[in-house]
Amino acid sequence: MISIWDANVELKINDRVHVIRNAREAVACLKKYWPDNRTASYAAARKACLDAASGVVPDVEARAAFEAAAKEAGILRQT
Repeated sequence: MISIWDANVELKINDRVHVIRNAREAVACLKKYWPDNRTASYAAARKACLDAASGVVPDVEARAAFEAAAKEAGILRQT
């Protein structure tokens, strides 16, 4: 079962807003839409989200890693 995060993570990539609601959506975004600057925080977010999608780590940990990677990449949408 896929858990929905307590709060969405909103990204702005190439003038398009992406609303990420769970670890599986985050993994898809990391693979398909992420900018080319893939750093260590990208790798940590990818691993955490894959693990959360498999039920290995808590969703809150995956969301935090994803949000941190997005902030570092400069694509976290500030609302």
